[in-house]
Amino acid sequence: MTMYVHGYSDTEAGRLADQANTLADFIHTTVRFPAGSRVLEAGCGVGAQTVHLARNNPDVHFTSFDSSAESIEKAREKILQENLTNVRTEIADVYNLPYPAGSFDHVFVCFLLEHLADPNRALKGLKQLLKPNGSIMVVEGDHGSYYCHPKSDAADHAVQCLIEAQARKHGNSLIGRQLYPLLVKAGFNEVNVTPRMIYADSSKPGLVEGFTKKTFIAMVEGVKNEALTLRLSDEQKWNQGIADLYRATHEDGTFCYTFFQATAVRS
Repeated sequence: MTMYVHGYSDTEAGRLADQANTLADFIHTTVRFPAGSRVLEAGCGVGAQTVHLARNNPDVHFTSFDSSAESIEKAREKILQENLTNVRTEIADVYNLPYPAGSFDHVFVCFLLEHLADPNRALKGLKQLLKPNGSIMVVEGDHGSYYCHPKSDAADHAVQCLIEAQARKHGNSLIGRQLYPLLVKAGFNEVNVTPRMIYADSSKPGLVEGFTKKTFIAMVEGVKNEALTLRLSDEQKWNQGIADLYRATHEDGTFCYTFFQATAVRS
């Protein structure tokens, strides 16, 4: 796995929690597994999505792994705080997983593939862990789908800096649009991709605060030092871009972003 472009700070952990909580109705409303199922959550990070999965599926057994020991420790703390007993967390490498073939009924992947240099290899490995007719669900964003009003070249530039910074770490923040061909290439069947658009204006203050500000803009702000170090931007242009992103959270502003939710089956 490549280095996580957003870092492993407590601030980033908080952003991930805000993101998961804000998007819970968009991602987790329909994520239900049969009682007794064994589900593998790949790249669970700090457990922000894990707690929603486990809480909504109390009779399902989850194994949630991440390559970062620091993130897994935070995930375990979160799971303990939530009194969830149906989750086992482990440190593991998505390219070299320690589980026998056919170990799981379902796999859940959320915001992982964008950080991988070889998502096809990861998907093929995860497919081998599924039982025949087992399913996978993949949720990924696509920073190229963002737009805001008032339109701003400086805001677009700041977002492009994030896209470029992630690409230089061999990640792909435009991967949402590629889920269908990726899953087909990995050998999955019955691939179905649904775009899930998040739109925020002043009539939706919860989304303005939870998604536009605390999820998306916070994510862009988090790569400032890297953007400046890599000379992708300068201080003045960067600051203007961030200011213009916040301008879209004003009473007359709007913000839009699209996630992609894919399901597929192992034959």
